[in-house]
Amino acid sequence: MSHTQYDCNLGCPVEATLEVIGGKWKGVILHHLLSKTTRFNELRRLMPEITQRMLTKQLRELEADGIISRKVYPQVPPKVEYSMTEYGNTLAPVIEALQSWGVEYLNKRDSGRAND
Repeated sequence: MSHTQYDCNLGCPVEATLEVIGGKWKGVILHHLLSKTTRFNELRRLMPEITQRMLTKQLRELEADGIISRKVYPQVPPKVEYSMTEYGNTLAPVIEALQSWGVEYLNKRDSGRAND
């Protein structure tokens, strides 16, 4: 995976982090994998709106960045499990903070609508 060269005067650590975990699905995938090792089809069930192609792409990118690991079991039909790597687990506070902020945001947004 090629990585962008950043102008560090513009907050390159934040840009780099968002490149790795950004997008619509990576944060959700990581949220699910933080709690347990999960099979591909289970991830699909947990995120019914993601396409198989997009899930595969996002998982490959996270694996290439060393955030998750993919284990293939030699059986028929093939069994593939995804889990957080030790390095990936260092993202736990970030993902948990995103979840907490999201809960507060949704509550604020919903209570604002109720007051309209």
